[in-house]
Amino acid sequence: MLTPVILDTDIGFDVDDVWALAFLLRCPELDIKLITTDTGDTHYSAKIVAKLLQIAGRTDIPIGIGIPLDETQRTHEPWVTDFSLEDYAGEVLIDGVGALCDVVKNSPQKVSIICIGPVPNIAAALARAPDMVNNSRFIGMHGSIRRGYLGANKPMKEYNVKKHTLACQRVFATPWDITITPLDTCGTVLLRDDNFKAVSLSDDPLAKAVMENHFLWCEQVKDWPIISEIDPQAQSSLLYDTVAVYLAFSESLIEMEQLPIIITDDGKTLVDDAGQLVNCAMNWKDQDAFERLVTERLIDAEFGRP
Repeated sequence: MLTPVILDTDIGFDVDDVWALAFLLRCPELDIKLITTDTGDTHYSAKIVAKLLQIAGRTDIPIGIGIPLDETQRTHEPWVTDFSLEDYAGEVLIDGVGALCDVVKNSPQKVSIICIGPVPNIAAALARAPDMVNNSRFIGMHGSIRRGYLGANKPMKEYNVKKHTLACQRVFATPWDITITPLDTCGTVLLRDDNFKAVSLSDDPLAKAVMENHFLWCEQVKDWPIISEIDPQAQSSLLYDTVAVYLAFSESLIEMEQLPIIITDDGKTLVDDAGQLVNCAMNWKDQDAFERLVTERLIDAEFGRP
């Protein structure tokens, strides 16, 4: 039986959300019930989702427009300049938070909510429908526990936590089945060498769309310090969010630990006895195998058939 999932994404800022959505569309273990957009211009983000779904032939998936908060750089704007949400053949729901609550409420199976951005939508859904925790679990790309960005030997304030810390505190303080990939495991994932070459040379329309966004994003953010570490012709950027998608259907390649987690007022993710237990992906058993898995699925459309 397939696992019903909702993806909550701030796609349109860092390109890893594009890679993660494409990977999700190629995971036959998962039944995508809804994709909601969060943070920044959520209408613009919904356009990116819609165009990718259209390319993938998955207009059966509804899109929910989430809460627009803050200004974020629209790093994928040129890719959707010629695309309108009215062009999307599927359903677009203005109240993304309400749509999320409805999917969870009406599902005969427990729904996995995969959140790969800040969590204002999720916090709002918990406020609107507190009993949703009884028929769902939360899987997030959040935090930094023992290691930081690029495998640094110390924890750091992670973007998805610190962007809207109060919302994150609400989510992590809620008694819920919570699983996360902190920077400890997702902060070093990328495709390079044969893996990157396979995706970059693929004729698959979805893989081509991913590569278009990869090169566009690298050009748009070329002044970011982290880009100086990337050769866009030879490797991807860090693909943090793909790990959260993977955890929705498997943990076989990762060492998991149950840790009591709290979110501090200044956006740190701490192990503290006062926190509730969270399933944390702390170490890789085989990161190479995971990166090969992402590659193989992105270049093979057979994985994307609903």
